[in-house]
Amino acid sequence: MMESPITDSTENPSLLIVDDDIIFCDVLAKAMRKRGFFVTCAHTIEDALYLAEQSTPEYAIIDLKLSSESGLVLVEKLRALDPGTRIVMLTGYASIATAVEAIKLGATHYLAKPVDADQIMAAFERIVGETKIAISAYPLSVGRLEWEYIQRILAENDNNISVTARILNMHRRTLQRKLAKRPLRE
Repeated sequence: MMESPITDSTENPSLLIVDDDIIFCDVLAKAMRKRGFFVTCAHTIEDALYLAEQSTPEYAIIDLKLSSESGLVLVEKLRALDPGTRIVMLTGYASIATAVEAIKLGATHYLAKPVDADQIMAAFERIVGETKIAISAYPLSVGRLEWEYIQRILAENDNNISVTARILNMHRRTLQRKLAKRPLRE
């Protein structure tokens, strides 16, 4: 279910939140309204596109994994509607491959869940990269490298698990089990 578009007479900046977790979406919407945004929510790509076509948002928060769909598709479509839309991609399944794709497609920032409204606000405000970001003294673990490699191959194959499993010479169910697990934290 989506919120219907309503005209905002106070000229607050418009924000579209797209997440299939309805409770998370509602809580985040309340927090962003307190920060001065006119918020609409959608829980599917189709609903989000409908709302965006009615009134292009100035800001958007998009979950990477929307049921069986990728939020990356929505990033591309929102940027096509308005290249000035500032988009923050959220995910509980962070990987280098999806972060790179989100930025290439036009996302302003990419954040791993759990996040709060203040982190999202900071992401919206950042318009340039950080040159002084700390570089880890340790390489990625073998488990994390495996996760990143699987994510890259999956992205290259439009999230098709069967094709990815064949390329990785892995049984499809084994790949599905690996994908169901959260990535290892570094």
